[in-house]
Amino acid sequence: MFLQIVALLSWLAIPVGLIVIIDDWFIRPTRQVAAAPAPPVDPPLMKTLYMVLPVFILAAVVRLLLAERLDFSAVLFGITAITGVAWLLDVALLRPRRTRAARAAGKDPAPIPEPGTVDYARSFFPVALVVLVLRSFIFEPFRIPSDSMMPTLLDGDFIIVNKYAYGLRLPVLNRKIVPIGEPQRGDVVVFRYPRDPSVNYIKRLVGLPGDHVEVRSDRITINGQPVPFKVISPYNDGCYINMQLAEEHLGTHVHQSMVCPVPLFPTSITPAGCNRSESRGYYCGGENGAAADALAAGEGPTFATTVPPGSYFMMGDNRDNSEDGRVWGFVPEDNLVGKATRIWFNWDLKRTGGPLWSRLGSAIK
Repeated sequence: MFLQIVALLSWLAIPVGLIVIIDDWFIRPTRQVAAAPAPPVDPPLMKTLYMVLPVFILAAVVRLLLAERLDFSAVLFGITAITGVAWLLDVALLRPRRTRAARAAGKDPAPIPEPGTVDYARSFFPVALVVLVLRSFIFEPFRIPSDSMMPTLLDGDFIIVNKYAYGLRLPVLNRKIVPIGEPQRGDVVVFRYPRDPSVNYIKRLVGLPGDHVEVRSDRITINGQPVPFKVISPYNDGCYINMQLAEEHLGTHVHQSMVCPVPLFPTSITPAGCNRSESRGYYCGGENGAAADALAAGEGPTFATTVPPGSYFMMGDNRDNSEDGRVWGFVPEDNLVGKATRIWFNWDLKRTGGPLWSRLGSAIK
């Protein structure tokens, strides 16, 4: 219900914003000149629209923060361009027009204020420009939208992405202009989904260009060398049942993964111990201990591939509930966005009990 209300209010921001801009730029100045030096009296409808517009804009901002398919760089670039153009239009056209109208009416143009929308544009333009530069070249926020990177990252984690780790790129075009560093095996990487570049994905980099990668029973072998891997404990968070928690060494990274070497069965019934509403549970198949026995025996299907030049092979840490390179292939170098570095907030609207404050500030291994 909350998301539906936010979506409705955000859509209302478009027509209401257009009406307010037309009135603020072309009609309201006439009322201001006529009433000067007293403040103008706005019609009841316009007074209401001026009051509710900030609420609609706030709803649009919230929707942007929660969106999964929106190109934030394009949106931010658009905001910067629109506010800058609005400011320039006022300087070049609207302000001289107000001055001429005031003098024609025998009024002093000095007390005639600039339109409120122009005032906002002038105030927001430098802020939007700075944020655009920071977000495009230095750091970018990203929200984790799924369980595919558990236990490293949880649905509802808000993370910081280092944008210059793999080179400086032009906003929107995503074209590298300054090479700085290269992706390393084991990095947690944000990238544009190869099948739909408007969607950002996050996975762990497993295969570099030229690597031959094999995956059997959630164990990885790269170029014939098994990746160091050991089960450290059972995993049961109430939503995932009878899983195994493992420690893995990929490159210089030591991280944890969640595995189930036998079939993982989803259920539409939320388990009694699961603290997430609107969520189904997942059961690692077999009797107690079957998952660990199968893992030790090396059972399970085998996946094998060779990474082509200029591309990378990505996998989720939640090995059996992750749509990753095993499904859709490789990530071209041009699709890289940046390296995930730290969790700055956590809030999963599907989780009862609110934010997990213990995750704030955690480094991403």
